[in-house]
Amino acid sequence: MDRSGAEALLPSAEPVRFLTDSGAAVRGRQRYAPPEPEVLRRAYRDMVVGRRFDAQATALTKQGRLAVYPSSHGQEACQVGAVLALDEGDWLFPTYRESMALVTRGIEPTEVLALLRGSAHCGYDPYRHHVAPQCTPLATQTVHAAGLAYAERRKGGDRVVLAFVGDGATSEGDFHEALNFAAVFKAPVVFLVQNNRYAISVPLERQTAAPSLAYKGVGYGVRSEQVDGNDPVAVLAVLAAAAEHARAGHGPFLVEAHTYRLESHTNADDASRYRSDAEAEQWRRRDPIARLEAYLRRRGHLSDEDIAAAARRAEEFAALVRERMNADPELAPMGLFEHVYGTPTPQLDEQRELLRTELEAEEALS
Repeated sequence: MDRSGAEALLPSAEPVRFLTDSGAAVRGRQRYAPPEPEVLRRAYRDMVVGRRFDAQATALTKQGRLAVYPSSHGQEACQVGAVLALDEGDWLFPTYRESMALVTRGIEPTEVLALLRGSAHCGYDPYRHHVAPQCTPLATQTVHAAGLAYAERRKGGDRVVLAFVGDGATSEGDFHEALNFAAVFKAPVVFLVQNNRYAISVPLERQTAAPSLAYKGVGYGVRSEQVDGNDPVAVLAVLAAAAEHARAGHGPFLVEAHTYRLESHTNADDASRYRSDAEAEQWRRRDPIARLEAYLRRRGHLSDEDIAAAARRAEEFAALVRERMNADPELAPMGLFEHVYGTPTPQLDEQRELLRTELEAEEALS
């Protein structure tokens, strides 16, 4: 049923679903068009690779190759779906947890992991990939995303910006400022809230009294929706519609994806201190990869050979990550002073010359 006026801003009463927990198709009319089979096949392949990458990165922390790693295990549909719903020229504004999305975008894995390794603030070229640096402070990237989206609109382009947000970040002032600005100026930005139930250890019910985080967009005049974030078909369908809404000049779109972080917040966290094994097990039974695999099998779009090929590709990718991460990074001390200011300050120039002098003296003694 079509909705108009203020009612059109409201999210669905229940999260949009195309698949049951077992991967069967949900009966009934859908508000959103389902993705084409080839898009779903690619999503399956990328999620398999993404999960293997995530496991490999987690292992690298235990080997001392990474200082920290925030896992996305369980959130593969959101990570991969967000990338596949956009065009190549659209922009992504990731948080520290979006490493899986970045490798899905095609960024070299060692460049993605440079921040978490501690070898660079951002290991990739944001302009080349149309991906902003991964953001650690909560919600600050949402303001940047709204600003870039507004600039694209002012220039007359049709690029869309997608900002990843966690449930905890929706409690930050920057998130609300970004929604308000984007709505007033009709900035073509999609805010994807991955509601994984916990802001580190703070449960959702201690963060908000809203019936759903998606309702936070309504007060700002932002079209909003909630979706089963472990249903890859639904995630792709809703995000594609959100991107088209923004691209067509209708302003921002807020999507809340209900999902779950199966691993701890990072390798420095112990999730067993604030949630039960039974809760995690309940979400394991809603595994996004298993659901999509079952669905595509039933439809005749995925064979045993396809599944085996995806697994081989994932192992090859993990081996590549191991090989490249086992090599020590090449560090350039003078790079500390690059990309800080457009025009360096006198103090920065002075510090740079002091370091240059020290490095030259050290080299002369060696």
